[in-house]
Amino acid sequence: MERIKTGIYGLDQLIEGGFPKNRIMLTTGATGTGKSIFSLQFLYKGALDYGEPGVYVTFDEMPSKIREDVLGFGWNLNALEKKKLFTIIDASSARAGAPSEEDYSLLPGELNFDKVLIEVLSVCRSTKAKRLVFDSIPSMAYQFREEQDIRKAILKLGYIVSRAGLTTIITSEVAEHALGSGAMVFSKFGVEEYVADGVILLSFLGIGEHATRTLYIRKIRGSKHSLDVHPMDITDKGIVVKRIEEMFK
Repeated sequence: MERIKTGIYGLDQLIEGGFPKNRIMLTTGATGTGKSIFSLQFLYKGALDYGEPGVYVTFDEMPSKIREDVLGFGWNLNALEKKKLFTIIDASSARAGAPSEEDYSLLPGELNFDKVLIEVLSVCRSTKAKRLVFDSIPSMAYQFREEQDIRKAILKLGYIVSRAGLTTIITSEVAEHALGSGAMVFSKFGVEEYVADGVILLSFLGIGEHATRTLYIRKIRGSKHSLDVHPMDITDKGIVVKRIEEMFK
């Protein structure tokens, strides 16, 4: 199985060298656990270190804020955008019913799911993208009234992006819960984890100043992977995943 480097420090050695190429991965967790940083790092490091263009579809955050926020990690998205190695598609303005100043954006009338997919695939082709992120599935699916329509849309998304030769991260959200405290939930709609070829859950362990961010690999099809809950730090260079032993030092 061909793999691509994730760009997440410490993760690749836990999953046989990287994400399976042209597969769809789900990154999920409660608010503030690092899902957007995780997916942005996947694209940024892919472009900077491995020369693989990436496309980031944002339904939640304004692109200008994204560019500003990641400067804290030393990530200059503008520089990569000028080289067509990193592209942001703004869907957040359309959700808010406001105009966008971005080169790539969706209009309120274009938030129909099929139109979104057509636009995204068009941008991916024009930029020769190898990596894609949808952030987030719950925000994209707000237009659907019936859960069965949401499920069909997510299934279609998974099929099309894989056929298009894109290694893709989709993000979803779950309520905060303690690991081992009952049945685990991995997504908003209960279908994302079945469509995805891999599931990575980001969480908090503990509360207050003693809280530790954690990463748990629930599944990656066709791969042997760690089953431990790993401590994870958000540092000045991005996300760093550590060995479980480091949690008890």
